Amino acid sequence: MTAFDHYAENQLAKVVRDIEPEGAYKTLAKAQRLEREGRSIIHLEIGEPDFQTPALVKQCGIKAIQADKTRYTPSAGITPLRESIARTASERLHQNLSAEQVVVGPGAKPLLFLPTLAIAQEGDEVIYPDPGFPTYEAMIRVAGATPVPIALDRDNGFNLPLEKLKQLITPRTRMIVINSPSNPTGGVLPQGQLEEIAKLAIENDCWVLSDEIYGQMVFDQRPHQSILSIESMKERTILVDGFSKSHAMTGWRLGYGIMPEYLARKVTLLMVHSIGCTAEFTQLAGLSALEACQQQTQAMCDAYQQRRDLVVARINQITGLQCRVPEGAFYAFPRITLEGRTSEQIADALLSEMGVALLPGTAFGSNGEGYLRICFANSLSNLNEAMDRMETWFQRQPCAV
Repeated sequence: MTAFDHYAENQLAKVVRDIEPEGAYKTLAKAQRLEREGRSIIHLEIGEPDFQTPALVKQCGIKAIQADKTRYTPSAGITPLRESIARTASERLHQNLSAEQVVVGPGAKPLLFLPTLAIAQEGDEVIYPDPGFPTYEAMIRVAGATPVPIALDRDNGFNLPLEKLKQLITPRTRMIVINSPSNPTGGVLPQGQLEEIAKLAIENDCWVLSDEIYGQMVFDQRPHQSILSIESMKERTILVDGFSKSHAMTGWRLGYGIMPEYLARKVTLLMVHSIGCTAEFTQLAGLSALEACQQQTQAMCDAYQQRRDLVVARINQITGLQCRVPEGAFYAFPRITLEGRTSEQIADALLSEMGVALLPGTAFGSNGEGYLRICFANSLSNLNEAMDRMETWFQRQPCAV
């Protein structure tokens, strides 16, 4: 970086200077560079389904484009999609939700960012999980609020430690962010804990932002539990979900938020002045996914469970790693028992020496030190090969404990 670059960067707003990149994209770029050099790389770093978008969804999107569904739409989303989201969510959560509570956006990230901008400001505090999705800290900082990380409890399934949560809540606490199933840990919050979080939110008059983008990826026939299903939480919960993971539609960019109507109106205004609207053909494709592709979603979940079982069993045969069984999402989060190296050093070595691209736990916060994140949204053959390479690398290291 030149002297002018340093000068120019210092002229930017502090909130922008402080934003960190998302580790998955950084590692992906490095892995792709190695591939261009002729290296064999197995990608376990990026959180993306390896399945193709269902054929019905693709056909609907193509037909919509051919029918000239390519113009502006209402900023909150087209009515048929919002009505379908409200209807299916009402059935799933046993709540009476309306289309007026739904805001559709180009991906789930705007529905994380914009409600946070609408709720939190300078002087407020927002509690978020660490390790957790890096966008949480970024969106809190952009809103001008103070990020307050809470270390997840590995010995309790990476759940939020309730006693610690009680200690972190202050009169300045404006919102609590939860993510279940979790990226990166694969942890799932049980109903009893959701009820305790809801109780704390009500007692302290704060919001809960519930990131449920992996809500249709819960394993071992467990039902997905949402804090929005608790009746007393309807007026203080923002539920964020989307189509990227459940319907293999990452590149389509389609997500949504469900929230109280008055907040939905304000978030829609932020949509008007930032994004404008979401492509109509994408929304129509999403409508077909929601209405007709539940079997494909379940089939993907079943495949992920099979892959999870393989990866966890293989990891736990490697001296230097220990892995609990993730209950949802498509991530394993093994603990490193090899001494003398950081998680970033190990992740870098596995990529450069063995061609296995995965992420250090610190890509998800400082409390991720000592862990690796492995995305098992890949074929069984590739996963077996990746585990072989990892086992070989760990066998070359000094004895682990």
